[in-house]
Formats: sequence, structure tokens, C-alpha cells
Amino acid sequence: MSALAQSRHLATPIPGPRSVDLMARRSAAVARGVGTTMPVYAARAFGGIVEDVDGNRLIDLGSGIAVTTIGNSSPRVVDAVRDQAARFTHTCFMVTPYEGYVAVAEALNRLTPGDGEKRSALFNSGSEAVENAVKIARSYTGKQAVVAFDHAYHGRTNLTMALTAKVMPYKHGFGPFAPEVYRAPMSYPFRDSEYGKDLATDGELAARRAIGIIDKQIGAANLAAAIIEPIQGEGGFIVPAEGFLPTLLDWCRANDVVFIADEVQSGFARTGAMFACEHEGIVPDLIVTAKGIADGMPLSAVTGRAEIMDAPHVSGLGGTYGGNPVACAAALATIETIVADGLVARAAQIETLMKDRLGRLQADDERIGEVRGRGAMIAVEFVVPGTFEPDAELTRAVCAAAHRAGVIVLSCGTFGNVLRFLPPLTISDDLLLEGLEVIELILRDL
Repeated sequence: MSALAQSRHLATPIPGPRSVDLMARRSAAVARGVGTTMPVYAARAFGGIVEDVDGNRLIDLGSGIAVTTIGNSSPRVVDAVRDQAARFTHTCFMVTPYEGYVAVAEALNRLTPGDGEKRSALFNSGSEAVENAVKIARSYTGKQAVVAFDHAYHGRTNLTMALTAKVMPYKHGFGPFAPEVYRAPMSYPFRDSEYGKDLATDGELAARRAIGIIDKQIGAANLAAAIIEPIQGEGGFIVPAEGFLPTLLDWCRANDVVFIADEVQSGFARTGAMFACEHEGIVPDLIVTAKGIADGMPLSAVTGRAEIMDAPHVSGLGGTYGGNPVACAAALATIETIVADGLVARAAQIETLMKDRLGRLQADDERIGEVRGRGAMIAVEFVVPGTFEPDAELTRAVCAAAHRAGVIVLSCGTFGNVLRFLPPLTISDDLLLEGLEVIELILRDL
């Protein structure tokens, strides 16, 4: 697999003829509700390149939505998966357990923030882990209400759709949703600046705004948990103002409210720390992980304070596939790769490189309202020049042109006007800069 050339190459127009054929087969076989960002079909992937069935090599600035953080088909992961699959693929941890599950739990307890005694439980997807975190918080506190935040994304199951803020495409037509879910204002410095500098730069002030609404509309006596992404993902890679998260955490601790950090997209070295909440030195009560945990194998987890994690009764948590042995092997190899290859530091290097290039682009282009993010989780927010008005049309045009040019990019944001970059941490500087150069040329053409 390492023989896959780490260079962009367009053998055909995109999509090529084999991808077009597969799109026709897909239309006849796959439910219409399953969307696709690009009309190409992958054949191989390694490092910073995805090769499609027509031989086109695409620069990967999406990592399968922050999943293949250590690069697709990473050698340690391939070896670990092959070895585990040859020994056994499933027994169900709730029936005949196995060491891999325990080893992953031990690693998570060691790596997540905080020095106190911790426990972990493993599941399959981010949504499933979020639901279980809420279950655990409700069991521990004896309370029912949960508060999420504006622009949040927490998943597509019924409860997590209720927690998710954006209606299209995630919630429209799928209600009614789970009850006892409420929403508070997020610290969104770029958009808060429209209403005053203090709110945009003072995270404690922004947190007090949210806490005031929580107190009045929910009441701490009814609130089991507050769940928040330390850096919001689908909402637009929003980094809250400094002080917002610690102030919120302090209020939760003072009011017997479980603070849940949803690090599904921001965890496992993605932001230049093993977990994004480390940037503000906070220790959540529970932390939810998935995506980058196992380099593409389906696995997720809830990790947290032992007294909270142990609150549910025996057999109250679990699932047939939760902590699948092959996925656990992949997770252990992924963690080993992050540590052995210095990928936390590599994410910080990528941030410096990307912010420098995109910052210079912003200085010459009034359509770029903000460049933001941490590590290899960087975003550009497009606006109508001279305003805060979101420009979703430009964002769609940039994405479409990038895809035709052989660069995988993704959009996000409540208003559909954010271009997000999630390159694998193993991408070369040259390949990353080439991808950004393509974006720059597209913006000039547009």
C-alpha cells in the first residue's frame, strides 16, 4: 500500500467512467437518503492520497471526516487488524470477554484528561457513545434534563438529533425527538463580535450568558448534564472564547451537573493536543470519543470519573458489537502510532503551516471572514464582503471546484458557509500546500 504515489493526478475528468457506472448502480441499490459529497468511488488510500476506481489520485483534506487521522491503512493498524481477524472476529464482550477491550479502556483512562480514578465503556459510533453518556449522567444524578449548545452536532439517532442544532439535513422530517433536551447559546467569537467586542473575547461573559438561560429555562435542580464540543465540528469548527469552557465547568461542578465533552471529531491528536479540552486545561466529568480512535474501524467510547461511570446497574450498558475485538486492535495500534510517531506535535506543525497560508489569503480576500481552528482542524468562514452575512453559495462553488481539481474538502457550519480542513497528520507539507494552492487558485477564478 505504501507504493501508492503521494501526488495528485487526474487520469480522467471527475467523475471518471467507472465512477459514473457505480453511481448508476448506487442509485438503483442504495437508499436516496444516504448522501455523497463527491461522485467518485475509492479504490485505495494511503497517507494523504485517495485513489479512485478510475486511477485519479486525490489530495485528502478530509480524512473521512476526521477518522483516518494517522493516515489510511496505517501499517501498524493493518498488521493489528490482520492478526486479530485471524484469531477471532467476535465473541461479544458481554458473553466471553477479551483482553483487547480491557486494554483499550486502560489506554483511554490513562490518556484522557484528569488524574483521578476513571472507567471506560466501549460502543460503535459517536452517536451511540453520546446516548450512553447521557444515560450514565442521568443514572448518576437522578435528574433528566440535558442542555446542548447552539451550532452543536452530536449525531443522527433520536436522542442525538434532539441534541443536534441544525435542522437540514439532520433533523428535518424525523421528529418527534427525545424530550428533556434544551439549548443554550454557544460562544462563537466571530459572530459574537457583530454585537460587541466584550462578548467575542470574554469567554467568562459568554458563559454567564449561557448559564443565565440555563438557570431560567431549565434549572440546575433538573439538569443531569451539559454536553458540549470543546471545538464544534459540524457547527463550523467554532473555538469558544478563552474562559468559556472553564466557567461552564465550574458552574456544573457547583450544581451537580455532569459536564460531558464530546470529542468525537476533535479527539486523538487532531487539535495539537491528545484532546481539545486540554487547550484550556479542563477535566470533563465524561469524555466521548470515536472517529479517530481506531483509524477507520467502528469504535467509540465514554470515559470518565469512576463514581459517575459506575452509577448504572450491571448490564445497564453494552451492546452486541460494542468494543469489537478487531476495532479494539485497531485502536491500540492507532494510539501507539500517535505516540511513537509524534503526531500530536505534527498536528501543531500543520496548524502553523495552514494558518500562515490561509491567513495571507484572508488578508487579500474580503470574502474570508475568519480563519480559525486548532491543529489539523482548521476552517475558513466565507461571508459577503464587508458584512457578517454567510456566503453559502461561494462555499458550495469552492468545494465543487476543488473536487473537480482532485482535492477532497468538506463544508460545514450552521449557515453552510464554512470550508473545513481535516488532513491526515501523516500528509506531507508539499501535498498539503498543493491542496491549499488549489483552493487559492479557485478563489481567484471565482
